[in-house]
Amino acid sequence: MGMAMTSSPQPPPPPRRRRSRLQSATTISAPNANPNPNPKAKVIPILSDVGRFQSTPAAPNGRPNSTHKGGKAVPLLLDVGSNPSAIDYYSRVASNLAGAGRLGDFLIAAEGLRAAAGDSGFAARINWRLLSRGVDAALRDHGLPHVLEFLRDADRIGVQAAVMLDPDASDAVAAACRQLLDERIMVEFVEAIEALASCGFFVKNIVDPMDVLKIFVRKRDPDMAIRYARIFPHSQLLLCNTMEAFGKRKELKHALKVFRALKDQLGGINMFACRSIIDICSHCGSSVQARIIFEGLLAEKITPNTHVFNSLMNANAHSLSYNFSVYKHMQKLGVPPDLASYNILLKTCCNAREFNLAQEIYEEIKKKEHGGALKLDVFTYSTMIKVFAEAKMWKKASNIKDDMRAVGVRLNLVTWSSLINAYANSGLVDGAIEILEEMIRDGCQPTAPCFNIILTSLVKSCQYDRAFRLFNSWRESGIKVSLSAEQKKCLPDNFTFCEEHLSKNGGTILVVPFRPTVTTYNILMMACGTNDERAKSVMNEMRRSGLCPDRISWSILIDIYGTSQNRNGAIQALRRMQRVGIKLNVSAYTVAIKACVESKDMKMAFHLFEEMKAQQLKPNMVTYRTLLTARCKYGSLQEIQQCLAIYQEMRRAGYQAYDYYLKELIVEWSEGVLSSGSGKRDFYHLDLKDERNKSFNIFLEKVARFLQKDVDQNQTVDVRGLSKVEARIVVLSTLRKIKEKYLLGTTVQDDLVIITGHEKTSYTDIEATAIDVEHAITSVLTDELGLEVFIGPQSHPPLSSKVRAPQRPRRPQGMIKITVNSLNHWLKRKAVRDV
Repeated sequence: MGMAMTSSPQPPPPPRRRRSRLQSATTISAPNANPNPNPKAKVIPILSDVGRFQSTPAAPNGRPNSTHKGGKAVPLLLDVGSNPSAIDYYSRVASNLAGAGRLGDFLIAAEGLRAAAGDSGFAARINWRLLSRGVDAALRDHGLPHVLEFLRDADRIGVQAAVMLDPDASDAVAAACRQLLDERIMVEFVEAIEALASCGFFVKNIVDPMDVLKIFVRKRDPDMAIRYARIFPHSQLLLCNTMEAFGKRKELKHALKVFRALKDQLGGINMFACRSIIDICSHCGSSVQARIIFEGLLAEKITPNTHVFNSLMNANAHSLSYNFSVYKHMQKLGVPPDLASYNILLKTCCNAREFNLAQEIYEEIKKKEHGGALKLDVFTYSTMIKVFAEAKMWKKASNIKDDMRAVGVRLNLVTWSSLINAYANSGLVDGAIEILEEMIRDGCQPTAPCFNIILTSLVKSCQYDRAFRLFNSWRESGIKVSLSAEQKKCLPDNFTFCEEHLSKNGGTILVVPFRPTVTTYNILMMACGTNDERAKSVMNEMRRSGLCPDRISWSILIDIYGTSQNRNGAIQALRRMQRVGIKLNVSAYTVAIKACVESKDMKMAFHLFEEMKAQQLKPNMVTYRTLLTARCKYGSLQEIQQCLAIYQEMRRAGYQAYDYYLKELIVEWSEGVLSSGSGKRDFYHLDLKDERNKSFNIFLEKVARFLQKDVDQNQTVDVRGLSKVEARIVVLSTLRKIKEKYLLGTTVQDDLVIITGHEKTSYTDIEATAIDVEHAITSVLTDELGLEVFIGPQSHPPLSSKVRAPQRPRRPQGMIKITVNSLNHWLKRKAVRDV
């Protein structure tokens, strides 16, 4: 017993493995759990493929498993058995993981918990405050894409994480989306909204959808607008509003794209959308597209309603025949027309100046009103007054005013303006002024356009001095109107007047102010006629009144300079217009070109024409006509070639070519080679029958292309198949080109050969044979130009047409030759005569 016992040393205990937080959290036994779990107990796998959200150490293969054996991943398992307390415990663990910002670990635990507890049970056990705090932290630390990816993965495994967020977390996500919008990162913004909407996030309150759609409209991006609008449940309304927004900006192509997207989404045609797109076509000036949309409705056997018919007729208000065919089709389908339908028909008649037809429609409407089917409104009466104003029927317009007062319809500003215009167009300026005073007594505040109508009437009738006197009187003293006590009481509260006096009869005299506008001063500038100094004085007075001259003001000034043949003043006004910041348009350039043409400065006119095209401005019909009608001012070959190039450019631009101008241009220029400078002008009218106009115009095109080419020294002219008129033009044009080159120092070195051929021309009514053409050419060359010519291969000179042989040759000789000596001698004579 006292002997000491010895023992061998004990081996050290095995090292304790340190587990990760996730292993500790997910493999710990739940409270009251069986220490020896039943092997048959329910085992739930946890999602292990969560990628970027893993916050615990990852396995070598990149998967977030907690254990590895032999390089193989072993999924974590939750052994919850049938114990509800275990589910509660792991739900608290998952909530703590989410609250710590470990969203990936939360997803791993969430899948198993959801499978064990079910959708409703799982949602009830997760602490949504901790989840919201974790999402908020992840948003600050990793950004919006990280959170969106988490919400998508959560939604993929059936966890509605976006719905569980509290208001603070939801506001943080919405603020991150708005930041993308503020920075105009539009693609990422739309993708974020799409991701949030797919996860059940309430995206409508993030930002007003129309504010975003307006950005896409300004960017001219209909594809992104359609994509964004389709996120929301009220996408149909958003697409309609987007379509109208594109229409207001006259982006018809984009509006049509949105319309097609809306049509595809609905699987058919919505009448409201159809009416909207037709109105957009009208606003953009595309009546053809409106007709196509309407015909598409009929092709699908869809009966349009009254509003669609009205929109279509309004878009085609310029076409009387089409609108009445639509009206008849409307009656055929049994669609009842309303008052707007008749108002549009009246508007169409007014545009077509079919005043009698408009009056018939008006009488028909009045009959319907007496029958109780319709009730005329102020627009109907105003349209009829406008119709009579255009027809200068001031008395009938005044009768419409009486009809309105008889039925108790009050005249508005448009009605009074149309009535003033009816008197002014008829030249009754005093009557128009009386209507203006009556308008004030009726309690309608006159605006500047009412005064401008009267001033315009005076300018059109060339009463320039009276226009200035009336303007000065209105500006200094206003317009004075006497009112009775009853009339004064009926004045609206917002009626504006500057002075009030008592009249001798106990009434009141009101002084209504006149406030001129830029348009008013523009009318006064037109009243200056050709006095450019007075026009400049009016423009300076406009500036002193606090108004800025607009593009029309400068165009009027340039036109006055041109009329007075002050080219320098016109060009200076054009350049000053640029310096003050007004962007030049086609009208401004056209007026300047006209000023140069009237001053016979064609070089500057062509320079401005090229400058306008360099500014990406497309010439209009007035521009082309301004240059073409100046044909008598062209003298050199270069100028005639420039004019012909403009003519051909006009045809390529799609404008209807005025072949009359081309004919006159070519004829005058080619006949200019003659001594008289005019030639036989009546000769050209003999050969221009109606049935050959088309062929002759095609010929003029060929001559135009020929004149634009450089002169070949070895010149051979082929007139085979041409008539006498055509052959004469070609030969004289060739000689004119040779003359122009000679004046520039190029001498003629070869003979000029004209091939006449032996066949007949293709005309049926007057078959001009080749010998007639040959005789006509030799006549003009020898008799009118004094050239020495040789006919036929034997090259024998012809007899003069003044002393003709008894018989003309029976067969054409095939060619005419003008010798080089004869050409040079003729050119020298012409040069001396021109000097």
